Amino acid sequence: MRTLKNTLHKILNWEYWNTNVIYFPIFFYWIYLSIKARSLGFFNASNPKIINGGFALESKKEIYDLIPKENYPETLFFKANQKIDTIKKALESTNIHFPFIIKPDVGLQGLRVEKINSWESLNKYLQKTNYDFLVQECINYPLEVGVFYYRMPNENKGVISGIVYKEFLIITGNGINTVKELIEQNPRFSLQLETLMKKYGNKLNDILAKDETLNLVPYGNHVRGSKFTDVSHWINENLTQTINTICLQIPDFHFGRLDIMFKSREDLEQGKNFSIIELNGAGSEPTHIYDPKHSIFFAWKEIIRHYNILYKISTYNHQKGYSYLNLQQSRQLVIDNRRLTNYLKSIS
Repeated sequence: MRTLKNTLHKILNWEYWNTNVIYFPIFFYWIYLSIKARSLGFFNASNPKIINGGFALESKKEIYDLIPKENYPETLFFKANQKIDTIKKALESTNIHFPFIIKPDVGLQGLRVEKINSWESLNKYLQKTNYDFLVQECINYPLEVGVFYYRMPNENKGVISGIVYKEFLIITGNGINTVKELIEQNPRFSLQLETLMKKYGNKLNDILAKDETLNLVPYGNHVRGSKFTDVSHWINENLTQTINTICLQIPDFHFGRLDIMFKSREDLEQGKNFSIIELNGAGSEPTHIYDPKHSIFFAWKEIIRHYNILYKISTYNHQKGYSYLNLQQSRQLVIDNRRLTNYLKSIS
């Protein structure tokens, strides 16, 4: 019965449709832009300091290195197959303590992003880590948004084109039902049950006290159960000025989404008590489209609008000497990205 309910929920809510289905109509507009640009890989010129413009296979470490250090969590980079003793020694000279976040240096869709609470859980994670990875300070601000920002290269002031508020996968106890039963009561959460069972095991049989809360996935990722709400009405002159000041300090960054954790909306507008969890480039989605109140037609309109902006920025930079990807490079990027996706899914 639960499987049937989940299937119907996914069919009736387009936000759960397969990405290929959602983007199929948009493919033809991308071809149109590519013909105008004379390159399928025109996006490469959008953010010249980021590999592939940040469209895919970009290094998170290299992106963090572009951001002022005070604006993102303390982060350490480790090569693949790193020994746990080496990591312990490296952490001694930092402010990174349990719990901390670990994630692939080149990743996507929140795959293999985990909160690590002990050396035991770290050792378990490392057993399936045949890739470069980051260990990152865990930010305790309670709120998270994704702010989509773009700026034409010949202008000093950018635009916030959308903001998504991310509601974590948090359950509230009633003193009666188990964690598993509470998950099953929420269609959005229920879709994550198989993954949560692998992660939490018998802990899902625990009963939370009345009003006790449990954050099962402590990061805002739509694929992993977070609800996305469009709060683009938050956009005002103060917030735009704050985000623009930050982005002007990131060399040659013109198009993408900043995922930000923060204490309060007022603090965010004033540029205090916040941290940039990730910065995504040309491959960024305007994730406010995933608000359940929006139709698929709204989503298509927003995606096309942002692709058009990406095209304008890329072609402007191309005229200034920044290169596009050629056909072979574009094809290889698609192949490598698909291979990475399949690999990370297989070990998640």
